[in-house]
Amino acid sequence: MDRKENIKVVGREEIEKAGVDVDRLIDKLVKAVAAELTTYYYYTILRMHLTGIDGEGLKEIAEDARLEDRMHFELMTPRIYELGGSIPRDIRKFADMAACPDAYLPDDWSDPKSILKVLLEAEQCAIRVWTEVCHITAGGKDPRTYDLAQRILTEEVEHEAWFLELLYGRPSGHFRRRFPGEGPRSSK
Repeated sequence: MDRKENIKVVGREEIEKAGVDVDRLIDKLVKAVAAELTTYYYYTILRMHLTGIDGEGLKEIAEDARLEDRMHFELMTPRIYELGGSIPRDIRKFADMAACPDAYLPDDWSDPKSILKVLLEAEQCAIRVWTEVCHITAGGKDPRTYDLAQRILTEEVEHEAWFLELLYGRPSGHFRRRFPGEGPRSSK
């Protein structure tokens, strides 16, 4: 089959009829999943540097957020392809497209709070990105993408609450996952 052949995709047509600029949505989704994948990478480094008495207790929470961000990448990437999009074949190009800045290890990494601040900023960026995807697809315009984005957004809001609790003593309702990276909303 010729890859340039126009193929009728009813799932895309219906979303377009509902008023969604599908090419804009795909672009937003590619940037969002690039951010999820790069965050997974950076969280691996950040988690490794949560050391000492104070840092060791934070590793499990950072690990949950890390694994759930990978799950978010894996959850939404198939939707990009269903809509007729794709992700770049070059990982460097893909990482450069990320909707959120890189979550670099801070220079003062020996202070767990400096790492928590980086984690918090990454989650807050993700909340903004997934909220925008929800706004684009809400109201029955694209129920499938909306459902996936809403589940991801819910977990990102939880992640933000975890890091706010740890940094500022603010109650978050954090509960221990049954297993690392469970993703109670995105894994369903």
